[in-house]
Amino acid sequence: MHKCNSWVALAILALLSSVFPVAATAQDDSKKQPKTPDPCTSGHEFATTDCTLTWHGITVYGAYDVGVGYVSHGLPENGYNYEGESLVNRNGFQHRFLVAPNNLSQTGLGIRGKEEFLPGWSVVFNASTGINPQSGLLANASKTDIINNGLPRGSYSEAIDGARAGQPFNDEYYAGISSTNFGTLTFGRQRALGTDAMLLYDPAGGSYAFSYIGYNGTMAGGGDTEDSRWDSALKYRLVYGPVHFGAMYKFADGSAGCYSATAGWTAATCTAEQAHNNAYGFDLGGGAGKFSADLVFQQYNQAISVLNPLLGPQSLTQPYQSTTDSVNTNQITGANLIDPNDTVYGIVTDNRAVMVAAKYAWDPFKFFAGYEYIWQNNPKDPLGVGASDQGGYFMSGVEDNNLDSEKLVNIWWTGAKYTYRSKTDFTFAWYQQRQNDFRRPPTCTPASFRASCAGTLNEGSIYVDHHFTKRFDGFAGIAYSWVSGGLAIAIPHGPGVPYNSNNNFAPTIGGRFAF
Repeated sequence: MHKCNSWVALAILALLSSVFPVAATAQDDSKKQPKTPDPCTSGHEFATTDCTLTWHGITVYGAYDVGVGYVSHGLPENGYNYEGESLVNRNGFQHRFLVAPNNLSQTGLGIRGKEEFLPGWSVVFNASTGINPQSGLLANASKTDIINNGLPRGSYSEAIDGARAGQPFNDEYYAGISSTNFGTLTFGRQRALGTDAMLLYDPAGGSYAFSYIGYNGTMAGGGDTEDSRWDSALKYRLVYGPVHFGAMYKFADGSAGCYSATAGWTAATCTAEQAHNNAYGFDLGGGAGKFSADLVFQQYNQAISVLNPLLGPQSLTQPYQSTTDSVNTNQITGANLIDPNDTVYGIVTDNRAVMVAAKYAWDPFKFFAGYEYIWQNNPKDPLGVGASDQGGYFMSGVEDNNLDSEKLVNIWWTGAKYTYRSKTDFTFAWYQQRQNDFRRPPTCTPASFRASCAGTLNEGSIYVDHHFTKRFDGFAGIAYSWVSGGLAIAIPHGPGVPYNSNNNFAPTIGGRFAF
C-alpha cells in the first residue's frame, strides 16, 4: 500500500468514527452474528463437517469444481479459460464434449485472517486466487485472447474477457481494519459492490455454467466484465441493525499510453496521457424477516473491454489489430510504439450503472429478481497505445470513439430455488440483456448491420445440486442461450461480422469440493 493511500484510509476511518457514534450498540447482540464454524481437529472432521482450517486466527480456504459437458456450438478448449463454454460464443461453431471447469464456483485457494489488537478492533486481510482445474494454470482471461491473436477465425480456441488476468491473487488481495461498532475499512484488490450484490441475488450464485451474470460479468462490473474487481481500491462496509451500507473508491493507477486524434499519427505526434481510471460506488440495502434488497450505484472511468481476440487474416480491411499499433483503428506511421506481441486491443468507455435486486425466502422456496441500467459513453479522458490493462498487460490498439452516441444497456434476471430435504437444491434462472440502437445515423438494415444496432441476449438454465456432505456436492443441469441484433455481431468493424452461431445448448454434470 502506498504511504499516501494509507493516510487516506486512516483519515476516512476517523471521519466515519465521528459520523456514526450511535453505532456503538448496533452489534452488541451477538445472536445477530452468523456462527463461525469451529476449527478442524482431525482429517475425518475435515472431510465430514464444515470445520475450518484455522490456526491462530488465520484460515486457509478453497474449492475444486470440475465436470464434463457438451456444447452445441463451441471451440477447442483453452487452458487459461476459467469460465467454460456454456454461454453462446461469437466464434463458436462446432458441437463437442469437453472438460467443464468452475461450474458452480471458481476453483482456487485463499488465506484470510482476523486478529484483534484492541477490544472490538481487529486487523483483517484476505488473499485469494483462481486456478483452472482442467490445466492447473492461473485463471487468465487476457491470455486466452493473446494466444489467439492474428489467427484465422476458424483456428481459434475459446477466448473470453474477464477480471482475472493471471495475477498471483486474481480474485482479491486486501487488508484493513474492522470494528464491531464502526464497520470494516479495507484497501487493495477487491470485488466491486456489484459483484457482491450479484453473488447475493443471483439465483445461480454467480455460477459460470448456469448464470449469464456470473459468466459474463457485465452486470457485476457496471458495464464491463474486467471491472468486477477493482485494484487500488478502498472499501467500507457498515451493518446497523437490519440495514447495511457500502462505499467504494478506486484510485487511478497504471499508464494511460500515448494518444493522437489524427489519422496519420506517429510516435512523435502522439501525446502522453495520464490515467483517469478512478471509480466509485455505493450500496444501500437491508432486510425484514425473510425479505432483503439492495440498491447499488457504480461509476467507472476509462473502463476497458477487450475485443477477443485481435483480428488476423479474417479482418475486413487490414490486420492492424494484430501487427501494428493503432488508435481508433488508425495505424501508426512508422515503427510501433510497443511490441504488439502479448498485447490486447480494447474499447474504452466511461460507465455508470444503477442496480436494484431483491430476494424472498418462503421455505422451502427462495425467489430472486434484479435489474440494472447502464450508461456507456466515449471516455472524457482518452487512453492511448501503451496504456496498461489488468494483469500487467498493455494495449497495442485502443478505441476511444467507438460509440456513435450513448450506449444504454438493460439487464434483468429472475429465478427460484427449491430445497428438498435440506440437501438437494433445484434452481431455475432466467437472464436477459438488451442494448439500444446507438448507431448514427440510425440505419440498421441487413446490408449495414453493426454491433451498434439494438439487440438482445437471453439465457435460461435449470440445474440440481445435491450435497452429499458439508463439503462435497454433485450437480447436473442445462443452460441455453441465444443472441440477436447488434449483440449477435462478432467483429464490429466495417458492416460487422456476425456470430458463427447465434445460440448454444450446454448440458453439464460435475462435482465440487469446498473447504
